[in-house]
Amino acid sequence: MDLQLATMLSTWEDIHLKEAPMKLLALTALATAAYAQINYPKIEILTERYTPNLYMLAGAPGDADQNHPDGAGGRIGLLVGPDGIFMVDSQYEQVTDRVLAAIRKISPQPIRYLANTHLHVDHTGGNGNIVKLGAILIAREELRSDMARAANMDPARLPAVTYGMGDPIKFRMNGEVVDLIPIRAAHTGGDTIVRFENADIVMIGDFYRNFGYPFIDTNNGGSLKGALEALDYLMKIAGPNTKLIPGHGTIIKREDIIPYRDMILDVRSKVEQLIKQGKSVQEAVAAKPTSAYDAKLPGALGPAGNGTSADRFVRMLYSELKK
Repeated sequence: MDLQLATMLSTWEDIHLKEAPMKLLALTALATAAYAQINYPKIEILTERYTPNLYMLAGAPGDADQNHPDGAGGRIGLLVGPDGIFMVDSQYEQVTDRVLAAIRKISPQPIRYLANTHLHVDHTGGNGNIVKLGAILIAREELRSDMARAANMDPARLPAVTYGMGDPIKFRMNGEVVDLIPIRAAHTGGDTIVRFENADIVMIGDFYRNFGYPFIDTNNGGSLKGALEALDYLMKIAGPNTKLIPGHGTIIKREDIIPYRDMILDVRSKVEQLIKQGKSVQEAVAAKPTSAYDAKLPGALGPAGNGTSADRFVRMLYSELKK
């Protein structure tokens, strides 16, 4: 079973990877079906320009990627200039041709470095294709370890340079300083924030999302506690005008983090009370502890595996609190 399919199993939080093999096989089939339903040829890559030499590529919204109707796949960052291209994340493998076509409209320079914010396939699927063009792939050691578990993994998809927790790794190129900032287990166990110091832009990855409720991939080391710590850290490093760019969803500023964090804490408190009342996970989901926010959050009641994004979030909270 491919690691990325195992990653998709996190969408169905009622069952974990250590449980009954028959249930796992059933979920693997669901995950395979979910990927099979993505209409890769239909995915259009859009270009966003933020500074004269800093761009983002994003999949167009629509029905091509039912997992991300707000924008197919994960957002890509590109720092371009005479020193070459620094690339952040690589999208699905199946759209590399369109990603490269978009890059070549921006710059003819070689892609020198590729950094991953986390391991999910909508951010790392194209790694091998980009590495085979000569890029050096850089990511957390935890990401490499988790990715290497997969059978028949293409070695080109694995980071050649890795790092753990500690001070940011700095790259100085094209008149910019790029910081790779490791954070504790949040969306996954190997997350990285990417900051462009001079542009005052930060790529967050997926521990923040404003389309649907937070998704914490506990099967790959993520934790809600880590995600909350990451949000606190983000508020410390962001200034009032810093552009914060999530892997999915709309661009935000520091002030947008506060209500998002407050929402998480409020729903967590409600789920905690339901647990104290002896409610089962099914009863907790049925109690709709997210109801105060459902109408305000785009995608809140959209499909997310076994139920809605809200249901998945409540199940995740219940599981973490029960531990």
